[in-house]
Amino acid sequence: MTTPSHYHSHVDDAASAGQRLKDARIAAGLSQRQLAFPGCSAAYISRLEAGQRVASLQLLRKIAAKLGADEEYLATGIARERPQLGELVEADVALRMDDLDKARDLYERALETSADPRARAEALGGLGRLALRHGDPSQAVDAIEEALRLAPTIASASPGLTRTLGKAYAEKGELESAIGVFELGATTAADAGDALEQNRCEIALANAHIDSGNFGSAEELLGGALARAGHVVDPAQRARIYWSQSRLHTLKGNQDVAARYARKTLELLELGEDAYETACAHQLLAFIANERGRGEEALVEIERGLALLGNEGRPVESAQFRIEEARALVLLGRHQEAAAAAMAVQGLLGDAEPDDAGRAYTVLGDVYRQVGDTARAREIWELAAELLEREPNPYVGDVYERLGTLLEEEGRTEEALQMLKRAYGSRQRTGAY
Repeated sequence: MTTPSHYHSHVDDAASAGQRLKDARIAAGLSQRQLAFPGCSAAYISRLEAGQRVASLQLLRKIAAKLGADEEYLATGIARERPQLGELVEADVALRMDDLDKARDLYERALETSADPRARAEALGGLGRLALRHGDPSQAVDAIEEALRLAPTIASASPGLTRTLGKAYAEKGELESAIGVFELGATTAADAGDALEQNRCEIALANAHIDSGNFGSAEELLGGALARAGHVVDPAQRARIYWSQSRLHTLKGNQDVAARYARKTLELLELGEDAYETACAHQLLAFIANERGRGEEALVEIERGLALLGNEGRPVESAQFRIEEARALVLLGRHQEAAAAAMAVQGLLGDAEPDDAGRAYTVLGDVYRQVGDTARAREIWELAAELLEREPNPYVGDVYERLGTLLEEEGRTEEALQMLKRAYGSRQRTGAY
């Protein structure tokens, strides 16, 4: 494209400046119409992005302010040096090193002392990550949403923040919101040419589809991720792909395939991924071992996972380990120990999100039934159904089916029929077939 005759010396190249403007607008989540303001119409913004016009310095400043972007970067492609608060650098390091108390203190200090919207947004983003680590997804959503409001371009500068927001929505049980966030993150990364971040968002998106019972979409996304895995040099990224595949095949009942992917996950995680994610892989292997009837093998994986988890895991994660422990003990005929492990689980689920707690209680009811305590099993399943009914959930039908089967075995045919009708109805509503 020919450079316009009215080229301005403050812009390095009209076409490049137009592309940077478009990238910044997309990162901010604004349409051309939403970016427009008196003196700068949507049509004029379209011409700027096409490289057909060059904005004056005054207009460029107004555009940059509305986007929360650096005007010099929009004009020249070279960002001004923006001094980052020492607290933020140190806080990020502390968070990566699992020194969570120190990270919180530093993020909060930065938030209190800085007047720079971008620095405040980074501090809020850090606090959002911390909130999720501490098992408070609602607080994480609030902090990250506020960070994105203060500085929309932080999403492209810190792409991991988008994934954290999606994970927080997923942990709240708001799977539709999580899916929307992950889809936006994948699209934004693709537009920016960031293949690695696109891959990460698509893996997170696949996990959200798994949780919503949409295995077809998950399989398609993970298939694409695996096809690209040969070009991924980051062991942690490859591990995430294999972990998602393992979860998918576990839920589809393909235990042998799931185990192979879980083993691959462990091999990669042990090359350098943190102990927390390695612990999660052991938990999945314990689940798979129990599904195969291998109680001793499951107990070994549980012991390894809990040793790695240490004090870093949330109560709901510890509960998931203890549930697998109870299931393994049932398989080994150690019913008294299994019942004791099951009793310990209930105390860990008090503050869990309804979706997490409901799914954990579903499996816990299975344990009570297997040890012969059908009254407690019914009580636990009724609680699971109550929790899972709070939001549309594809797993609540499984709970109603368990209750129906139990009632039928007790000769309560009419009640059993009503419960099985509920199972059918809930599966129809959520598409969980």
